[in-house]
Amino acid sequence: MRRSLSKEVIIRSRQDIDRIFRQGKKFTCRGMRLIITANTLGFDRFIVIPAKKYGNSVQRNRIRRQMKEIFRLSDRRVVPGDERKTTGHDIALVVYPGKVSPYSLLESDFNELLDRVEGK
Repeated sequence: MRRSLSKEVIIRSRQDIDRIFRQGKKFTCRGMRLIITANTLGFDRFIVIPAKKYGNSVQRNRIRRQMKEIFRLSDRRVVPGDERKTTGHDIALVVYPGKVSPYSLLESDFNELLDRVEGK
């Protein structure tokens, strides 16, 4: 069983990141902002971007690993209607500096953002 996100699920291209920020819908909660736009790949792709002043490299990499794991383990992906069969979504998660949050709080905040995307 694979314990990390596959390479195709992680967004790396600068063009894709720019497109997400230009065209995406933004949803915000405590300490993070989710930006989402549709793609034609048929699966969701994900990137975590710590804000410019987010601690040192150890803290930035730790929050990236934690948020990727939360995304990987989330059993529900972004599913607005019946679009799921043909389209996926590109998701950028911008994390802002502040107090270090425990894993459970990060997970609940991420699920809150997904609820907003789904319109719940």
